[in-house]
Amino acid sequence: MRPKNKRKLRVAVLAVVMGVSLVASSCGVKMPTVADRSGNETETKASWENAKNTPFGKYPETVVYTLGKMTEASNSHMPSGDSYEDNAYTRFLLRKLNVQNKDAFEIDGNDDYKEKVAISIASKNLPDVMLVDNEQTLRQLVDQDLIEDLSKVYQQCASDRIKRIYASYGTKILDKVTFNGKLMALPETNIDNGPSLFWVRKDWMDKLDLKAPSTVEDVQKILKAFVEKDPGGNGKGKNVGLVIRPELTGDCGYSQEYQTDIIFASYGAYPQQWIRDKNGNIGYGSIQPEAKKALKTLREMYKNKQLDQDFLVRNSNNLVDLIVSGKCGAFFGPWWAPNNPLMESMKKNTSARWVPYLIQTDKKGNTSFAAQNPTGKYVVVRKGYEHPEIIMKITSVLFDKMCYGEPETEELENYYKWNVDPTARPLSINVDYKNALDICYRDLVDVIGGGKNPSNLDLLEGSYYCACKQFIQNVNRQNAKPEDWAAYTSRITACRAISGDNVKEIPSLFYGETKTMKSNWWKLQEKERAAYLSIVTGDKPLSYFDTFVKEWKKEGGEQITREVVKDHS
Repeated sequence: MRPKNKRKLRVAVLAVVMGVSLVASSCGVKMPTVADRSGNETETKASWENAKNTPFGKYPETVVYTLGKMTEASNSHMPSGDSYEDNAYTRFLLRKLNVQNKDAFEIDGNDDYKEKVAISIASKNLPDVMLVDNEQTLRQLVDQDLIEDLSKVYQQCASDRIKRIYASYGTKILDKVTFNGKLMALPETNIDNGPSLFWVRKDWMDKLDLKAPSTVEDVQKILKAFVEKDPGGNGKGKNVGLVIRPELTGDCGYSQEYQTDIIFASYGAYPQQWIRDKNGNIGYGSIQPEAKKALKTLREMYKNKQLDQDFLVRNSNNLVDLIVSGKCGAFFGPWWAPNNPLMESMKKNTSARWVPYLIQTDKKGNTSFAAQNPTGKYVVVRKGYEHPEIIMKITSVLFDKMCYGEPETEELENYYKWNVDPTARPLSINVDYKNALDICYRDLVDVIGGGKNPSNLDLLEGSYYCACKQFIQNVNRQNAKPEDWAAYTSRITACRAISGDNVKEIPSLFYGETKTMKSNWWKLQEKERAAYLSIVTGDKPLSYFDTFVKEWKKEGGEQITREVVKDHS
């Protein structure tokens, strides 16, 4: 349970002391330059200096900062009464650092958030701190000189562990936010997620006496049986095939839910990635001959109703509804799929048994996937804000090692147990080691096996350990809490599947934006999307792929390829 006492937000008000006015700011508190009420000028000044120049120093007065907030209000799982300004994270930061966010805006959904950020930039009216979710907007902010240089505060106020975390990605991640030698943003880290898994209703498989899948051909057989034999009892012809997004693959470079990267990878194709082709040259994966072979398979699957026949008009909520309601029994998704949407499926139907399978992409039994972009979101600070160090301090407090099981972190542990969306954090980013998933999996296995003391786990690992332990101790695991099942299945079952030596990462070589991309890339992306979907649904013949490739090259793709090669060399 969350403690009953509510935090009291202390408003930064400086009074006249000894006849001298102290300067205050509506978006923060400036360091006093004369004696405070106690007359201890030296001690107060030292406290401010320590706070401004160290990762964990606490401000002597509450620093209130305005924040541009990306939310997940539709599925936050925050406890009743909590908000984006008053929750376990903000209360913890208030206790530890004496900082408090005042949200200038709270926007749910990427598109709406981007629009709000664009309006803020156009009006040059930025909050003190803001999340930027694409590199182009970051460059715009830099070009217009609207954000602070964070080089000094990173060195002073990012903890040693935070610096080691960023170093685990090599130089790539900080290079992306460095302009003319200046660090202009704090980037999110995208941990290695591994390849997509095939999540499938095992209870339906057992009902139809189907074997565990290991190849794409096995996947097709299972989907065919699900559609034709109605193991879900929805009525003949009402079971939906594989649920997928209209975006068949992800441009972010790592596996997302409801996409078909594994099917493409089984033909050696990696759409939307800049990779080395079979001749060793850098090329765009979407136009390679291997992609055409994968499209042929998807085309056949759509024709045979093994793919959702209405996938073109689905959105994320529609897909979740199909899964939770039991109208479909299979999709491709990452290790964290049990948290969303499968936990909701388990709550709706306790007899549903979702199991992940790793699908091999070559005849040797390996599973390949494209490396991901190390970052895609950035936290920036308004030019002129007096406390640019605040984002480094918040990041250090929330993502540096905090011991599991301490009374002051109990509320945060509960947030992890309750699957509260990470956007509850003031800064809607994650900062963790590149191989954080594997580290957590091996630590949990070690503790569960008795080889490691639970007290040595960090906060996130500790919360997962509690849930996994409760799941294991449940005599009939089918009666376990959905939250405990989700923790065990994501952090143990799924991670075990993707932790073997048979998982191969294919390097993605370019994530930036070339000169010609600025004007032509969006057009080429639209052309690619239209070509792929028209081929899969049968609106165009498979041979149209060759026409698409020729047009893609002619309309800027060939020039962009030359620029990517030059940039990479």
